[in-house]
Amino acid sequence: MKVLVTGANGQLGKCLQKHSEKFPELEFLFESSQTLNITSVESVGNYFNRHQPDFCINCAAYTNVEAAEHQKELAFQVNSEAVKTLSQSCKTHNTKLVHISTDYVFDGNKLSPYIETDTTNPINVYGGSKLQGEVMISETMDHFFIFRTSWLYSEFGHNFFNTILKKANEGAELNITTEQIGTPTNANDLALFILNLIKENSKAFGLYHYSNQGEATWYDFARLILEEKQLEKDVNLKATFSYPTKAKRPKFSVLDKSKVEEAFKCKVPHWRESLVGLLKEVNSEEFRS
Repeated sequence: MKVLVTGANGQLGKCLQKHSEKFPELEFLFESSQTLNITSVESVGNYFNRHQPDFCINCAAYTNVEAAEHQKELAFQVNSEAVKTLSQSCKTHNTKLVHISTDYVFDGNKLSPYIETDTTNPINVYGGSKLQGEVMISETMDHFFIFRTSWLYSEFGHNFFNTILKKANEGAELNITTEQIGTPTNANDLALFILNLIKENSKAFGLYHYSNQGEATWYDFARLILEEKQLEKDVNLKATFSYPTKAKRPKFSVLDKSKVEEAFKCKVPHWRESLVGLLKEVNSEEFRS
């Protein structure tokens, strides 16, 4: 099977590239925004005509939550209109779409983990643009997978995990918020889950939640990184309840994974277990430069 990965230079795209060698039965087409402009109907149409992918994993997204507040048009162009374009080409060419969405489609007012049928009510532009992308897919095609995830991190790119390691190695003081509760999710886990789904040529289409298990604050996340790397003595880590941002964040955005575990007969790892595993894999010396 031929698998197109858009947004291949992002952290999830890089995790898919990292693990792709474990799936020799799949042929991969890794495309960045430089090699495939998903905001161009003509470019996407020509690409699908030429390559005829069996699956499309859409990792391309506008993900800067803060900047989206004043770049609303661009956020919706990438996260909604471009998703519609991809969906239309996928439908035309009988390509199964795997799309990544977010916990930020919810307002955070619930006190228990969100299930897939809970009412959406995004409170920032980013969440609104991602929700509109979900709508575009469901209105366009039938054979799709949408996976809402949360607090993605990996050894690749700019994310909370890498930022904490870098600042810790610089001896910086860290003020980390306890105001939001969610689940840190190792992008490697999500990548492997998606690749196995494609390998099995799953027909369990629909909307799912996939993040790691458990819940945490950003402070909990930072503290475990420092503890595992034995850096807590070198860093002044402080918990702060309020951390002012331009974009509102849901105060509680833990996702319920019951549906995905049942449908795909899988066990989603706990966030602590997964984080510790990645920290063992990644040598902190890489962050000292």
